[in-house]
Amino acid sequence: MANRSHLVKNFLQTHYEELRTLGDNDFDSYTARSEQAIETGNSKLVMVRSCPGFPVNSYEPITCLLSGKDFVINPPEGCFLFIDNWQQFIIPEDVVVVGIENMESFRMIRHQRKLFESVLGDMPLLFVSRYPQSKDLRKWLQGITNRYVHFGDFDLAGIHIFLTEFHHYLGNRSSYLIPSDIKYRLTKGSPSRYNEQYGTYHKIHCDISELQYLIDLINEYHRGYDQEGYIDAFA
Repeated sequence: MANRSHLVKNFLQTHYEELRTLGDNDFDSYTARSEQAIETGNSKLVMVRSCPGFPVNSYEPITCLLSGKDFVINPPEGCFLFIDNWQQFIIPEDVVVVGIENMESFRMIRHQRKLFESVLGDMPLLFVSRYPQSKDLRKWLQGITNRYVHFGDFDLAGIHIFLTEFHHYLGNRSSYLIPSDIKYRLTKGSPSRYNEQYGTYHKIHCDISELQYLIDLINEYHRGYDQEGYIDAFA
């Protein structure tokens, strides 16, 4: 059985990049696949992470430092950037980092600009994605002092992700993005989403008053609302 489990793990890690860290507790240490290929002719001999880092996006230019050199993040609509050398990625202190849970929302930040400006004002914003899922983004966030705002789904599972994967490590400089019209949106939300998550997350509670208010609304209306609902197709 143990041998079969190992084979299953190898298959998943070989075919799905995001699972290459399965069972790996040391995310800072890995051997390059090119080195394996040179030495053995087989880059998949040992499962390693060939794509460390995380995606970033912005709708206004942000001048950063990458590997000690000036680097401007200003991707045109239709693309985003991927930061590989995240250990040497430095952003200005006044930039607010906005973590986006779902890739569609991350790709289409310009179509949600009115939402971000209504909640966060005119602060410079750097958008980051938690996919591919690894500890790289969180470790980078722990190494900087910038404010972090989490933009996730408005359901119990989304709040759980924020509390356990980000707020637990970043503390009071992290917050959840809550639009002013979320109460109305929840009345139009999905009851099936709420019912699916209730058994696992119904005891969720937090000491952040704004977020607990959102939890109470979700439980009151027995509904969840996907963040993609805020994408303005006509923006």
